Amino acid sequence: MMNNQKKDRQVNDYVLLFSAGAALGTIFLWGASYIFPEGEIVQGRRVFENIPKYLQYLFYLLSASSIFICGYLFSLRARNWTRGTEEKRKVKFSQRVINLFDGLLMRTLLRFKAAGLMHSMIYLGFLGLFAGTITLEIHHLMPPSLKFLQGTTYLVYSFSLELASLIYLAGIAWALYRRIFGTEDRLKTKTKMDDYLTLLLLGFMGVSGLTTEAGRIIVEGFPNYEKWSFVGYFIAELLPIENGIIFHRISWILHVVSFFVFLIVLPQSKLRHIVTSPVNMYLSPNERPKGAMKDIGNLMELEDIDTVGVELIENFTWKQLLDLDACTTCGRCTSVCPANLTGKPLDPREIILKVGQVMSDTGEPPVPSTVTTPIDLKVKSSSVFERVTPEELWACTSCKACDEICPVNIEILDKILDMRRHLALMASDFPTELGKAYVAMENSSNPWGASQNDRMKWSEDLDFDVALLEENNKEEVEYLYWIGCAGAFDDRNIPVTKAVATLLKRANVSYAVLGPKEICTGDSARRTGNEFVYQQLAIQNIENMNNLNVKKVITQCPHCFNTIANEYPQLGGNFEVIHHSQLLTELVQSGKIEVGNAEKPYSITYHDSCYLGRHNDIYTAPREILGSIGGIEIREMKRQGTKSFCCGAGGGRMWMEENTGKKVNIERSQEAIETGADEVAVACPFCYIMMDDGVKELGEGENVKVRDVSLILIDNLKKD
Repeated sequence: MMNNQKKDRQVNDYVLLFSAGAALGTIFLWGASYIFPEGEIVQGRRVFENIPKYLQYLFYLLSASSIFICGYLFSLRARNWTRGTEEKRKVKFSQRVINLFDGLLMRTLLRFKAAGLMHSMIYLGFLGLFAGTITLEIHHLMPPSLKFLQGTTYLVYSFSLELASLIYLAGIAWALYRRIFGTEDRLKTKTKMDDYLTLLLLGFMGVSGLTTEAGRIIVEGFPNYEKWSFVGYFIAELLPIENGIIFHRISWILHVVSFFVFLIVLPQSKLRHIVTSPVNMYLSPNERPKGAMKDIGNLMELEDIDTVGVELIENFTWKQLLDLDACTTCGRCTSVCPANLTGKPLDPREIILKVGQVMSDTGEPPVPSTVTTPIDLKVKSSSVFERVTPEELWACTSCKACDEICPVNIEILDKILDMRRHLALMASDFPTELGKAYVAMENSSNPWGASQNDRMKWSEDLDFDVALLEENNKEEVEYLYWIGCAGAFDDRNIPVTKAVATLLKRANVSYAVLGPKEICTGDSARRTGNEFVYQQLAIQNIENMNNLNVKKVITQCPHCFNTIANEYPQLGGNFEVIHHSQLLTELVQSGKIEVGNAEKPYSITYHDSCYLGRHNDIYTAPREILGSIGGIEIREMKRQGTKSFCCGAGGGRMWMEENTGKKVNIERSQEAIETGADEVAVACPFCYIMMDDGVKELGEGENVKVRDVSLILIDNLKKD
């Protein structure tokens, strides 16, 4: 029986249809070229000067064929993306267009001066030459009365194309030089013969274009106006040829064939990022907040769960698979990864390339990977763990530096965390010490394993009472002050909690706390893949907060901030969350907290928390607190702001041993000490612990203090 159900077209079908349309359009141009005669040329050029009719026919036929083959090969890649699960990105069209132009104009790449300029020279030079070719074809198809590439217009056109050629070839020469003589590991480790061949192909296209130009000028008898084609004219004068007919034809054939090869190579090689990267950037805006992990639904309500996280290529979303084909292998993600830089097995670029290889090798049919690999590394199934090891994934601190620096908006962290979900929940493959943290979170409601009855011990020696948020006062309290597990149980962070509470009291801020009813937000569980433990904790917190009519929340922990603000809405918890550094800044600026001068001048360096900074774009508030205090000099570390280096505690690494390579917190603490600052300021309890440990381990504990910004502020209030 025939199935009459209409099958939905997928993206690969549209790619194929587009390529077929483009091929037919090329054939149409062939036919259209006979509608209007070339006519008399005045200070201009004929499109097919000195090219026999049969070669013109071949040109159009092979152009159409190459375009279709290019599109067909791209459709095979697009078919791979459709293997992924559904993902809807309901983002404003205007934002997508902005991102697209960022890609097309290479704005993100221009953050890196040398590489940005080099790529711009190649890219813009190529676009200029391509636009010139299209312009010439349009001129070719116009009726004689409307032809425009003549006289002064033609002179400007010729000069522009020559200039574009020089810029294009200079960029290619620069790229070759960087790969042959450059010292950057990120280039040397991934530069293959493929790269050299690709650059040589691009270079040959440019050089053959200029020699073709020179041959045409010889054939035309060196007309004076062609001096505006200054490179071609110069080459023509150097050639020991009186009659350039054969030279011109051979050069033209080689130039055209090189372009056909380019079209066929484009989807098969790294060059495909010319197409896939701008597309990826167009699709990259996400309605999900930066700091939020992908929502996988309420697991507590699901009766039948086949899998959680990612094991197979098919478990990724289509957008995550498109990411894999957008990678340019530039290695910038690797160059900023704290795990990689301290000798851990994680290499973010390798994660993308390895998963990309699994996707490519298991496609139907298989397609070339971004980077060629030895035959013994060929995969046999669509499992990502054919190539990716658990050790790589567990080394991640989830600092988001890789995502932040990627010039084509690849979401690397999402993939790592999704694979962790599978390891933790489906394979039970996680570090032993992490298992202890899971048990503590389940049994004691906090990763410290402390008693919930001790949640309010921090307040016992305060000279004022801290209110508990309860049914009888929920309408009177403006803020819930979320203490966090570290703020309640860690000896170093308890003074921070006291300081914040005191400052809020001083500024007459209406707040209360949950006390024993507050339990861990579940951040560490979620970042290490244990979605079940996370949701158990999160749902309990959300229900309690909703019952108490909580609207506004103050947190001193960026991890709590991020989880409550960005991830609790996925489970029905919608709260207005402010970090203590933000609120304290507002109170200082409004005069509700009056700041004085330090007893004696001293210097401070501020360490950016990853979850406050890159995950939530809060960089200035802590610095404004420090800047408001007289006599304090702020000395920035060489890596700060969006480029800040992780303390090593994020992504659940707080609860895991660090036995490989150099400790991340030691690397960062050394950088802080190198500033010569007297004190290291932090705005995160995890950073406090890691930086304090690092400074002490380096033997500088007596010389360099580590303190939260609230402690520094309370010590420098205006004297009454």
